[in-house]
Amino acid sequence: TNRLLTVTGAWELWSVCLCAFYIYGIYQTAKARSYLQYVKRKVRAPPTPPYKHVCQVGDPVLRGQAAAVDPGAVRGPEVQRVIGTLVEVMRKLDCVGLSAPQIGVPLRILAVEYPEKMLEESSPASIEARGLVAVPLRVFVNPELRVLDGRTALFQEACESISGFSASVPRYVTVEVSGLNEKAERVSWRASGWPARILQHEMDHLNGVLYIDRMDSKTFINICWQMHNE
Repeated sequence: TNRLLTVTGAWELWSVCLCAFYIYGIYQTAKARSYLQYVKRKVRAPPTPPYKHVCQVGDPVLRGQAAAVDPGAVRGPEVQRVIGTLVEVMRKLDCVGLSAPQIGVPLRILAVEYPEKMLEESSPASIEARGLVAVPLRVFVNPELRVLDGRTALFQEACESISGFSASVPRYVTVEVSGLNEKAERVSWRASGWPARILQHEMDHLNGVLYIDRMDSKTFINICWQMHNE
C-alpha cells in the first residue's frame, strides 16, 4: 500500500510538473510572439491607410459615416492613391466590390467589378437565379443610390470585413447609382440582380452599416462549419 501511495504520489508530482512545463511553454510562446511584435514595430512602422488589407468588424472605421470627397481633389494624388489601392486589394482578394472604409479610409468611394472569368465559373442555375452578369470595373466617388424597384430578393451574402461568415440578406432588385468616376466625370449606372446587390452592400459600408445589420440572423453561418466536424 505504501509503495502504491508512493507511486501514486510520484505520478501526481510528475503530472503537476508536466502541467507546469506546458503552461510555461505557452507563456514563453506568447512572450516570444509579443517580443517579435515589439521588434517589428521598432524596425518597421505600422501600416497607415490606405491599407493593403481589409479592416475587420470591430474597427471603428467600419461603423462611421464616410465623408464626401472634394470633387476638385478626385484627380489629385491622395484620392488616386486610395482608388488605386482599393482596386488592388479588391482584385487581390477576388472580391466583387470594396469600399474605402474597408481599407481604413473614411471617404465615400467604392469600386465594383464582376470579371467574366468569375461568371464562367458559376452554374447556369445560379446565373439565372441571382441575376449574375459580368461587370467591368466601375469606381464611384460620392455615390448616391436610388431604388428603382421596391421588390426585394433574399440571397446569401458575405463580406471581406466579416471574414469567414455568411448570411441571407434582403436587397432591392433594381437600383441606380450616380456620382463621379475616377476621372471626376459625372456618371450613373442602372443595375439589377447581383450587381444591384453589390452596390447596396458597398453603399451600406459608406454609411457605417454592415450586412449583419440587415441579415436574417437564423441564416448566419461560419462558411467552414463542416470542416470543424471532420
